[in-house]
Amino acid sequence: MLVLASASPRRRELLAQAGFTFEVHPAHIPEDPTPNEDPIAYVVRLAREKAQAVFDQLSANPETASNLAVLGADTTVTLDNHILGKPEDAADAARMLRLLSGRTHRVITGVALVTATSAEVAAEVTAVRFLTLSDEEIEAYIATGEPMDKAGAYAIQGRAARWIPRIEGCYFNVVGLPIALVSTLLETQRTL
Repeated sequence: MLVLASASPRRRELLAQAGFTFEVHPAHIPEDPTPNEDPIAYVVRLAREKAQAVFDQLSANPETASNLAVLGADTTVTLDNHILGKPEDAADAARMLRLLSGRTHRVITGVALVTATSAEVAAEVTAVRFLTLSDEEIEAYIATGEPMDKAGAYAIQGRAARWIPRIEGCYFNVVGLPIALVSTLLETQRTL
């Protein structure tokens, strides 16, 4: 049984779109980076902690544990190796969007697959180029509410798409779940 340890509707949609059958059991863990934590290490750590927390919760029954595979994921936006998480408020969203304006940043998703016999982790990195944004564009975008629960304060699959002329890497990673990487982890697990 595959379990997604995430409340993200985008991750649910992507996993379903790719044809996977799964249940959803969100993990509730602190998501703060440790001091000077590398962004890749940060998202991989959170993905593993989320998957492990849900696995521990659901594997109380030994019969269930042997067939259980829990997928955890965490996505962050980085600019100059600084983590840009979800904005705290509208002012924070505006600050992030101004930082991203006219520049290329990285979107990193850590994924973890925890089973009774292993814990596999990996990360996907995508470079995203932003056009230069005016203050008016930033204010109008924030007024939609779209950036408020997104790492880096934007959604590539939403209104922000008009500001992204190119990416290098996996589009689905920027949405929140690198499907090809997840598929590889799941296939590897099946062959173990």
